[in-house]
Amino acid sequence: MSESPPPAYQDLPSVSALLESAPSAALLRRWGHQLTKDALQTVLGAARSTMASGVPAPTAIALLAAADAHLEQRTARGPRPVLNLSGTLLHTNLGRAPLSPAAMAAVAAAAGPVDLEFDLRSGKRGQRDAASEALLCALTGAEAAAIVNNNAAAVLLVLNTFGLGQEVIVSRGELVEIGGSFRIPDIMARAGARLREVGTTNRTHLRDYADALGSDTGLLMKVHPSNYALVGYTSEVSLAALAQLGKAQGIPTAYDLGAGSLLDLRRYNLPEEPRPQDALKAGIDVVTFSADKLLGGPQAGLLVGSRKAITALRKNPLYRALRVDKLRLAALRETLVQWDRPEPEKHLPTLAYLLRPRRELSALAEALLDPVQERLGDGWAVRVVPLESQVGSGAQPATRLESAGLALRPTQGGPGAALEGLAAALRALPLPVLGRIADGALLLDLRTLDAPETLLKTLAELPRTEP
Repeated sequence: MSESPPPAYQDLPSVSALLESAPSAALLRRWGHQLTKDALQTVLGAARSTMASGVPAPTAIALLAAADAHLEQRTARGPRPVLNLSGTLLHTNLGRAPLSPAAMAAVAAAAGPVDLEFDLRSGKRGQRDAASEALLCALTGAEAAAIVNNNAAAVLLVLNTFGLGQEVIVSRGELVEIGGSFRIPDIMARAGARLREVGTTNRTHLRDYADALGSDTGLLMKVHPSNYALVGYTSEVSLAALAQLGKAQGIPTAYDLGAGSLLDLRRYNLPEEPRPQDALKAGIDVVTFSADKLLGGPQAGLLVGSRKAITALRKNPLYRALRVDKLRLAALRETLVQWDRPEPEKHLPTLAYLLRPRRELSALAEALLDPVQERLGDGWAVRVVPLESQVGSGAQPATRLESAGLALRPTQGGPGAALEGLAAALRALPLPVLGRIADGALLLDLRTLDAPETLLKTLAELPRTEP
């Protein structure tokens, strides 16, 4: 039996030869020299591997096409618009809060030169977040405010400013872990503070804080449990009592609020969500919360409180490292302006989604039923179903919102592989559609769908997906 001839690697063109060939000109114009060179090295390596199993050497044209496809796939990932029909309003993996039209317009306008740190009246250097600070103070009643990259950064800044080399007293029941393995004890250690936990998991009293006070106490801190709820035989110290203890001892107090709604959600028959203005009225020195959760703005961490506390935070060298750029400041300012209007839920998508009634969503689902069924074909049964949405991102963890949408089920065979295949096909669309698989169906929750025509136009590009 004769042996197979060795691969003719010499038939492969070199990277230099490919780059100098006339057909590579379009590739170079599109991707530039270095990316094209790296891609050609990759596809040539892949070609050598296939040639080792007896496959003939690809042509130069085939190698250039493979390099183009490789670069297309490599750069495909990144911020891409999607249709979030998952039923989670503030989906961390999907960028949390959608910006209002006014905020998006402000971002576009701020892409060029702006008066970021320039006072147009005096002609001198100004404060980059002055406009947002003024709005935050007006909305929360704070004496001063500061803005950093996200709420985790805000907590880090507070701990490092007031707890560096000192003890920070926190209730044991508030040593939470949130998404991404972000733990209060870990961030405290990174900030250079020493944790002093008091009380028990389910019950902490004011005397626990008082008994832990010492000469090296730097901060008294409360943490909103955010994405979990403790019920039953429980007790926690009120913000007012903690603030009073701190003032009596000359020790600053901080409250990591997390989601940070500015509205009393009980007006809309939703569970109460702690508000920064209430914490400040209780006497807390500094409150931190997110801009991209219930506030409905861009990613940012907001710090509001006494002038003394905020001034100390601004003087910390970390503050410059954690500050936000002009685009987020532009979006934040416009978001806060919308909050100052009489009915912010009419202008902020997050609030609009949160308050959307089931009857409206059911009517929307009925209107979409036949067009979606026609698009999917006879292999799928499409039904209008009641659903439950969730807020997400640690906000209102126990709240379920009455919603409605479409359930997509295969008409034949088991649902498992068919549903996964349909979900993958929807994700592969130019505008990916993201639902959730549950109860033997692919569910499309319509709570966050603004324009039904957008969904129908997108589904028109869906290849026929037979179960």
